Amino acid sequence: MRVKICGITQPQQSVAIASLGATALGFICVPTSPRYVTPEQIQAAVAQLPANIDKIGVFAKASIPEIIQIVKSAGLTGVQLHADETPEFCCILRQSLPNIEIIKAFRIRSLENLMATANYTDHIDTILLDAYHPQQLGGTGQTLDWEMLEKFRPNCPWLLAGGLTPDNIVAALSQVKPDGIDLSSGVEIKPGDKDLNKVALLFEILGRPF
Repeated sequence: MRVKICGITQPQQSVAIASLGATALGFICVPTSPRYVTPEQIQAAVAQLPANIDKIGVFAKASIPEIIQIVKSAGLTGVQLHADETPEFCCILRQSLPNIEIIKAFRIRSLENLMATANYTDHIDTILLDAYHPQQLGGTGQTLDWEMLEKFRPNCPWLLAGGLTPDNIVAALSQVKPDGIDLSSGVEIKPGDKDLNKVALLFEILGRPF
């Protein structure tokens, strides 16, 4: 299973988290976020990572030229769109960055939100489902209605996010069958400062049969 740890801010933590078992690391490219990192900081964090670790930049309300510039300068392998980007926006970005993974995040409040994801699958690689919050775009610690997601089977891989922790991950994966998971606040001491003991515990739990 794909495991993405998001909101990395410290180079030494990026290496440690990858060595514990993460397959993807997320870096917040939204200046208003408490987990924001500059392209230079991302570059420093990814420089020592193995080539097989996905390096995802998280964007919200950014222009396509801005995204392209940061992807190239920071050495990212993927882009996560976390605002109200349209399918057309995703299509243009896909044409501009043909070899970069495009993840579209959706903040789910209702079945209608869930069904709207189908409009995007031709233009992106991966769906990410997060909890809705009126002010924050992510990292809220709030969980989704997992029952609503039990039969969610999109035409592309998808990641479950939203308030996942080592304490609830077994319950989540017993009910929902995503292709991967995304954690941020659930393995933190404070925004941007990951708790490596919690990350280690997460992978220990994921390694057990359940």
